[in-house]
Amino acid sequence: MNTSLLKRTALLLSLLGWGLALPACSQDKSAHPGRDPAYDQMLRVLYRETVPLMQPAELAARLQRAPQSVLLLDARTPAEYKVSHLAGARLVDFDHFEQADFSGLPRDRTVVVYCSVGYRSERVGERLQTLGFATVRNLYGGIFQWVNEGRPVFNAKGATTNIHPYSALWSSWLSRGKPVYE
Repeated sequence: MNTSLLKRTALLLSLLGWGLALPACSQDKSAHPGRDPAYDQMLRVLYRETVPLMQPAELAARLQRAPQSVLLLDARTPAEYKVSHLAGARLVDFDHFEQADFSGLPRDRTVVVYCSVGYRSERVGERLQTLGFATVRNLYGGIFQWVNEGRPVFNAKGATTNIHPYSALWSSWLSRGKPVYE
């Protein structure tokens, strides 16, 4: 793990102890239904803000309206992808993305990258930007937020409620879906 990630993880762990009390506060969740204020706080710590964000509702609407205009890239591991992923997403194995040149990807579409919560996908999005992809977006909150808002995920057999939560620590951010570690 690199030093930056270690620092962010340590900060995240300290926020977990403090931040899990946030939902009990009188914060208005109506602006973002399905949102957990503590989750939003954790994401503010993790994100570098180097790749523009796309909200799950915006992506869902775009996929319904013009599915061919969006290229979905799943920046998790093959094991995570196998448990579930967004419909039509292509796997970009995070452990090997730095060597990829992404030459086979169309550059005339909006590329939306996601992972569990958005940290790894932001790194992949940064790489895509340096390779000249013009319209790259990071899915806000990753597949966790997608599922927490009640949106569907799929595996090789079809629709599923299974989600690979990356680790037991991260599973606390899932309010929907069935955690599956495979």
